[in-house]
Formats: sequence, structure tokens, C-alpha cells
Amino acid sequence: MTKRSDLQPSTPTVQVIERMFNLLEVLSSREDPVSLKDIAEKTGLHPSTAHRILNDLTIGRFVDRPEAGSYRLGMRLLELGNLVKARLSVRDAALSPMRELHKLIQQPVNLSVRQGDEIVYVERAYSERSGMQVVRAIGGRAPLHLTSVGKLFLAADEGAKVRAYATRTGLLGNTRNSLTQLATLERELQQCRQVGMARDNEELEMGVRCMAAGIYDDQNKLVAGLSISAPADRIDENWVPKLRATAADISAALGCPKPSPAATYR
Repeated sequence: MTKRSDLQPSTPTVQVIERMFNLLEVLSSREDPVSLKDIAEKTGLHPSTAHRILNDLTIGRFVDRPEAGSYRLGMRLLELGNLVKARLSVRDAALSPMRELHKLIQQPVNLSVRQGDEIVYVERAYSERSGMQVVRAIGGRAPLHLTSVGKLFLAADEGAKVRAYATRTGLLGNTRNSLTQLATLERELQQCRQVGMARDNEELEMGVRCMAAGIYDDQNKLVAGLSISAPADRIDENWVPKLRATAADISAALGCPKPSPAATYR
């Protein structure tokens, strides 16, 4: 039985707090300053009530008054937002969802970030009691074009940057499946942009296939990739929606307003 103390109210218990939230929501919906008349109409508050609360918020710098009778969000909110953002860590946000995904699929789940022309594995979720697994070492590195997460980052780059990458690295291969020709890689990256995820078909290591989805920050910028690695004959397409959902949950925890990978690709 749920204890009364465990119940979370869906609305603030203090009326003035609820009104304050409503006022801030109205201001957040507009880039330009909003007149007191418009604010009162949108919140359903009497103009004098809205004016009184807005004045208090102005004192705390949560609201600015650029001119008499108009309001906008204040710099204090930006300062507080930056404090929250500074505390956010991709690894911390990802670890619990990664473990839940691993429980569902019983295969290792990897978190990787980009460093230069390589991806670096920064976290993993796996079970030592499971059978045959493909476990990536934390701190391990691999070329972008040979990995599913690396392809996500290349797909997010402009064409000129991809060509520059190909020139720098020579697109060296590890297996007979490695994409070592620029034209082939570009077609693969276009496919990644279209479907919003990437794959590694025994390109880094024979007998191993991977699938990856991107993790995005509050600016909708790709900051990491979540991947599933498995023996080639065990990869399961039913994992795709679970992988996407987990990556989206992590992105939301980082402040991504609305995960839309296609919007970040060029």
C-alpha cells in the first residue's frame, strides 16, 4: 500500500507558487517581452495579481522588466540553469538506463563519446554470469568509421568534415567488411541520417555486430552514443525500439527538449 507521505502532488499546494509557475510558463513561450495584459489573459489572473507576483519575481531577478508594463524571463534563471547543466554528466545520466536495457536484452550495452577521430568507451553494462558476450573495455578506442557510434558522429558532420576525416585517416580497415572507400562510407552515413541510428556489420571485429543510437544534450547536440554489441548471429532487431527509447530517456535527462536526431544532421 502506498503511504500518504509517498504521494507526490500533481500541482503546488501553495496557490501563489502555482500562479508563479504559470506566469513563468507564459514568459517562456515567447522570445520577446510580453505585456501585462497578455500575461493576465493567458494565465487567467487579474492584472493586479499578475503585476504583484511579477514584481516579486523581478526583485529576485527571475523576471526582467525591460520597460514599464512588459516582462521577460530573467538572468537568474539562466544562472541557475547553468548550475544544473554543470552538474549533469552523460555517464551519470546513462548508467541506470543502461543497466535496465541490459536486463531486457541480456547483452552488453556501451556508452561512447568522440575524441578526435576515435570513439572512446566510457561506460558499460553487462553481466559476468551471461553466456558469450562482446564486452568493450572502458577506455578502449576505435576509429569512427569502423563503429556504430562513430558513424553517428560522422553522420552529424558536414560533408567537408567527413572528407577531411577520410583524408586524415586513410579509412584503414580491420576486416573484410570495413568501409574503406569514401563513397561507400558516405552512402552509409546517409542511411544513418535517414533512420536516426547506425550499425557496425562486423567492420571492427569479425563475428561482432553492433547497433547504436545517439544521446543529445539540451542544445540537441550529439554528445554520446549508446550501443549494443553482440555476436553476429545473435543480433536481434527487436532490440532497436528498446535502444532508441533508452537513448531518448538519457537525452531527456540531459535536458534535450525533444530528441530529433534528424534535426542535428546536415
